[in-house]
Amino acid sequence: MINFIPEIRTFFIAMTPIGELRAAIPVALKVYGMPVWSAFFFSVMGNLLPVVFLLLFLEPVSEYLRERFLVFEKFFSWLFEKTRKKHQKKFQRWKKFALVILVAIPLPFTGAWTGSICAFLFGIHFKHAFPLILLGVIIAGVIVTLTTQGLFKFI
Repeated sequence: MINFIPEIRTFFIAMTPIGELRAAIPVALKVYGMPVWSAFFFSVMGNLLPVVFLLLFLEPVSEYLRERFLVFEKFFSWLFEKTRKKHQKKFQRWKKFALVILVAIPLPFTGAWTGSICAFLFGIHFKHAFPLILLGVIIAGVIVTLTTQGLFKFI
């Protein structure tokens, strides 16, 4: 019987909001000794699963909380106003490309979770946000894989 434990672990590591595939790919390659394509595939898939739920449910959950609790109405109004005021010009200039870049840069506090939250805050609907985040995750996966494999040492 084939042992899929490393693949499942890689998938779950990639689902975490802080680690995402920045942690999953190096662990899969260096700790579990997985093949590159397998590590990449399970990391990307694990990183994308929470995106679907975040994009689909952040807005309805926030609306539900805003309608029932004044503290959430104040919080979300403050959050939307502050975020849009601070970042609206950058977002307007770069449009949706900004979302791809935010997700693609494999640094702390960037990635698919952050991109999903930004898509929610700027009102980018699922059908537009998901492909952009997918592209960013694939780019980040390539960067992390190449870095982990040592291919950027020459650049």
